[in-house]
Amino acid sequence: MDTTTTPPSHIWGCDVGKNEIVVFDGARLRRIANRPEALAAFVRPLDRDGLIVCEATGGYELPLLAAALDAGVPAHRADARKVKAFIRSFGTLGKTDAIDARALRRYGYERHAGLTLWRARDEDRVKLQSLVLVRRDLVEDRRCWQNRRDAPGAEALSRHFDEILAVLKRQIVAIDAEIRALTENAEPLAEANQALVAVEGIGRKTSAAMLGLLPELGTVANKQIVALSGLAPHPDQSGTEDRYRKTRGGRAEVKRTLFMAAMAASRSHPTLSVFYKRLLANGKKKLVALTAVMRKLVVIANAVLKPIVAARAARAQPC
Repeated sequence: MDTTTTPPSHIWGCDVGKNEIVVFDGARLRRIANRPEALAAFVRPLDRDGLIVCEATGGYELPLLAAALDAGVPAHRADARKVKAFIRSFGTLGKTDAIDARALRRYGYERHAGLTLWRARDEDRVKLQSLVLVRRDLVEDRRCWQNRRDAPGAEALSRHFDEILAVLKRQIVAIDAEIRALTENAEPLAEANQALVAVEGIGRKTSAAMLGLLPELGTVANKQIVALSGLAPHPDQSGTEDRYRKTRGGRAEVKRTLFMAAMAASRSHPTLSVFYKRLLANGKKKLVALTAVMRKLVVIANAVLKPIVAARAARAQPC
């Protein structure tokens, strides 16, 4: 994972909107149309030792990041929650595009050390992520419609409910087929998928979800991958009181996926099942023990993919 290591020569704070981007360069504010040609003209003259800082805005930031990548200008897509907390830490309660652009520039100057730089996207992985998320939504919709069909007094509308459920089922089956084709035929996803499904407790659907929603697998340290998965236990201590540690943050969908995998691993994995039973024997709650198994699983997955990622990076190096 590429990160900034030296102070940027200049930072541009970019507040992204659907139609335009407000840019603050330290001297003035300007507005640029959020269109590829306008963005290309904006980034072309910028210093290659500088840094563009924007925040995740539902995908509207992607043309800016693509233009920066094409021009060789480093860019960072900030976590919107972190930027919001950063702004409020100065007592700023108002919100305008200008305030956000100025704050993003200041955020870049104060946090530049270690900021993750935007990299070229693997289109197959992007497609896999979209398929996994759409499948999740369809499964949730199916559950809701099944509950409505089974509710008292719904008999008169059962035909309509059945038709809706049939459509949802067909869509889920079609998306499952696309996911399977991607994870079995598209490199490097196929190689990573083959390694993950070989781990007891990680099935085909869990592997696809992990590859789509946790692209950092195999590229970061174990503590980082645990935190990204929402499984890091955070301390809650004050004075002499040391309260129960809870997991929070991270990617909720990854956490849900790993929960189901941990249920399977706690029963069938040769070492994790023993680990799970030992935690229960030591008085740990079932949920605590399962969370520990989830952490072990994601660490195992990270370790399994590290040599694959390293070998792929070595092959990509020019001779």
